[in-house]
Amino acid sequence: MRIGLYPGTFDPITLGHVDIIERAMALVDRLVIGVAINRDKQPLFNLEERVAMVQAECDVIASRTGGEIRVHPFENLLIDCARDVGAGVIVRGLRAVADFEYEFQMVGMNRALDAQIETVFLMADARRQAIASKLVKEIARLGGDVSQFVTEPVKQALQARYS
Repeated sequence: MRIGLYPGTFDPITLGHVDIIERAMALVDRLVIGVAINRDKQPLFNLEERVAMVQAECDVIASRTGGEIRVHPFENLLIDCARDVGAGVIVRGLRAVADFEYEFQMVGMNRALDAQIETVFLMADARRQAIASKLVKEIARLGGDVSQFVTEPVKQALQARYS
């Protein structure tokens, strides 16, 4: 069974993330969405809220595609998380060249830690390249409409948080 791991903080999950998840499903038999606990970041949503939002979105995707998606919170090294879930592939989404520079370094480090786990980059769909969770939160905080960047349940969660 080909198992892939798509890690991130997903604070919140956006349509850009959904696009990568849907396309990654074509590459693996099971996709694990690793929701990171990152102590260096101050997430808007706590871990339980982020996991619930990701799970809800993944349930919709899985019912539409028939694929297997699991949501897995983690706080350890990414490569250790990949081992924990049995992933042979780490899926990363790229929006711009700046993303690639950072990801290139991460791949080198991950390969040094475990050369058996590959990293696959998926370019964001052109319509989704500008979407970043940080910007979505800023738009929502200032009362802007985030409908074109997130699903309706995520939009409602943002509005509730900032109301």
